[in-house]
Amino acid sequence: MLTAALEGKLDGVPMEPHPFFKVMVPKACPDVPSELLQARGMWSDQAAYDQAALDLSGRFSKNFEKFSNVSAEVMEAGPIMLVGGRV
Repeated sequence: MLTAALEGKLDGVPMEPHPFFKVMVPKACPDVPSELLQARGMWSDQAAYDQAALDLSGRFSKNFEKFSNVSAEVMEAGPIMLVGGRV
């Protein structure tokens, strides 16, 4: 996927935001099986994936707290964070 991106092969490819990390995920990528583009679908227990993704996104958000001098726009671009055990 990195090679495809660097070579411009993802230009114009439909994308959708990841529900927790807010990064744009391509719906197709040359030389990458489509099932690998949706990590959640690769887990047999999708609820466990959701919990793991929320935990990881919360860790990213917690780590980012040390950077207090950033714009609201930058803060909003970060991953979804659990607040009191909820999104």
